[in-house]
Amino acid sequence: MFDTPMTPKLFLDRVLNGAAVGIVVGLIPNAITGELFKLLARLFPDISLFTTLGQVVVGLQFTVPVIVGVLIGMQFGFTAVQTVIVGTASFVGSGAMKFSPDGVMLVGIGDLINTMITASVAVLILAWVGNRLGSLTVLFLPIIGGGIAGLVGILTLPYVTFITTAIGTLINTIAASQGLGLAASVLIAMIFAVMIVSPISTVAVALAIGITGPAAGAASLGIAAAAAVLMIGSLRVNNAGVTWSTFLGAMKMMMGNLLKYPIMVLPLVLVGGLTGLVGGILGIQGTPETAGFGHSGLVGPIAAAKQLDQGGIAAILILVLVYFVIPIALAAAVHALCLKIGVYQARIFAFSPQGAPVTEGAADEPLDPDASASGGAPTTRSADTDAGASPARA
Repeated sequence: MFDTPMTPKLFLDRVLNGAAVGIVVGLIPNAITGELFKLLARLFPDISLFTTLGQVVVGLQFTVPVIVGVLIGMQFGFTAVQTVIVGTASFVGSGAMKFSPDGVMLVGIGDLINTMITASVAVLILAWVGNRLGSLTVLFLPIIGGGIAGLVGILTLPYVTFITTAIGTLINTIAASQGLGLAASVLIAMIFAVMIVSPISTVAVALAIGITGPAAGAASLGIAAAAAVLMIGSLRVNNAGVTWSTFLGAMKMMMGNLLKYPIMVLPLVLVGGLTGLVGGILGIQGTPETAGFGHSGLVGPIAAAKQLDQGGIAAILILVLVYFVIPIALAAAVHALCLKIGVYQARIFAFSPQGAPVTEGAADEPLDPDASASGGAPTTRSADTDAGASPARA
């Protein structure tokens, strides 16, 4: 049984919150330091430490399904054994592990949607089993909870990955349309701006369809635009850690907010589309390997710099302008306008506190930055708080 009366909304909130934090924990190290270690390894080839550090942060990414499963289990107040079972089942169901005649290999972080589905199945099984196994829990619970949930994940994986395939087909169609011109850059940037905040992997889509050239540049700029939107929106309602995390590459930590407040799509597509338009005019390009990262770890800007006609200071200025200045300025303007005319309230960007399992309604309340900054217990404000109010920033 669950620790509190469970509703579908509360169940979904807990799954999304656990997944959001798990993604941050697993992806942020490589997103922030990966390119830096690669650069240092090239500059100092005799020092193997930088190469090793690069491999370490890349290796951390492969643990994302396990981390997501463990944190989802913690959201439901499970014991250590139950929590680990959710994590192992999530890894198996994610699709990150492939079997071949030559052995087992890792193929990225898997499908995040299927990871959450598998974790949800594991949670339901473990809640149903409860304490029925008594002293045999350690023997049979991993088989029942982990094995059955993992099997369900493997069976659903081909159908869930169809979502990624369908989106990839749409993007390929847009990119291949000769008559669209700059409109293709706008549309692709819009799609990736929304997709980076959703459970769908932008990296997986970009690699699957082999997006390249101006289309890859637009995809990268769409992600940078989404980061700017989330950072500007987060400034008023979250602490500094959440704000900087979203801007530096952990945009998916806001996917719960996107699903609960679909109006968030509006600033994402507006800023993403306009940024993509500017990028198309300036000739920003990319590769399949960089399109899904945006500005995280400077992956997108570095790829674009190699294909710009300009060089030196001019190239740097263009990249700073299109990846940082323009998205942030547009995000600030769009956010201010939406608040002024009442399109949405500032609280839609409030990230739920993660110190304890989410309770009914708590995920809809903004985090009080003052409480977090002072080290005290997080508190929430009333849901009818005026969107124009300006709480102190952490």
